[in-house]
Amino acid sequence: MIMTKVLLVGAGSMARSYFDVLQFLEIDFDIVCRTEASARYFEQERDFKPVIGGLAEYLESNTAPSHAIVAVGVESLASATLSLLSAGVKEILVEKPSSLYQEELNSLVMLAQREASSVYVAYNRRFYSSVERLSEIVSSDGGLRSISFDFTEWSDRIAPLEKGEGVKQRWLLSNSTHVIDLAFYLAGRPKELTAFSVGQLDWHQSSACFTGSGVTENGILFNYRADWDAPGRWGLKAYTKNYRLELSPLESLIVTERNSVSAIDVVLDDGIDRNFKPGLVKQVQAFLGGNDAALCSIDEQLAHYPFYIQMAGYEN
Repeated sequence: MIMTKVLLVGAGSMARSYFDVLQFLEIDFDIVCRTEASARYFEQERDFKPVIGGLAEYLESNTAPSHAIVAVGVESLASATLSLLSAGVKEILVEKPSSLYQEELNSLVMLAQREASSVYVAYNRRFYSSVERLSEIVSSDGGLRSISFDFTEWSDRIAPLEKGEGVKQRWLLSNSTHVIDLAFYLAGRPKELTAFSVGQLDWHQSSACFTGSGVTENGILFNYRADWDAPGRWGLKAYTKNYRLELSPLESLIVTERNSVSAIDVVLDDGIDRNFKPGLVKQVQAFLGGNDAALCSIDEQLAHYPFYIQMAGYEN
């Protein structure tokens, strides 16, 4: 058991997933949210009522915790994290993408440095059982040679969603970075990137179709595509000397050996991913246990941010 107290900020669906994990790990925690309605719904779903009144009021009335998990709406992630840093919280796990704009991200990085605090961005797909097994095979076969990925989004399902300001307009950051971050985690940060984006959607004016390629700082070639106005799904293919390793869906692993066309479904030890939101238990364990090797630091997010902007065709 990890002996620490955690503040969980938020009461939405992602916060409920974190609640399940914290209870499973037997972690002492508080939950804070803004409104009585949110608290009441959370209590109906999980038989646990959060503290209402919002984060600022909670921090004024309580001693700052050592650890906090931020699971509010995307548009509020940066402001909540800045409040926690200002209150002296030293370890923070904030849901992706941590911020939608460069100015917000710069503020997070600077304040974290000033307060000597550690901030991590919650990309739980790094902790999938399928990704862990893929990494083991890659390591045993001499490392990656190349990687390709697809971050196609289902536009017809996203269009009617009600989201906070800027969230849908910068959807590549808000959601698609789950796949892109995973590719960079496995292959390394881009050293060179050539990116193209065209088209537009009613809810995403800057672009709708994306393609590009490059090479990472580790010398790994990569390419990607996505078309948000056509059929498709998230997926990633990693190539070693003797294997093609495919994650599609990302929770599964299919392996094709050299000189073969037979694709084999790998049996995974993924019980924990089936019982909880995939990757979340191991991510929280890494965060609370101080094992940050697989976590995305806020500095790493800042380094990746220009590539996300370039891929999406956003104005920075």
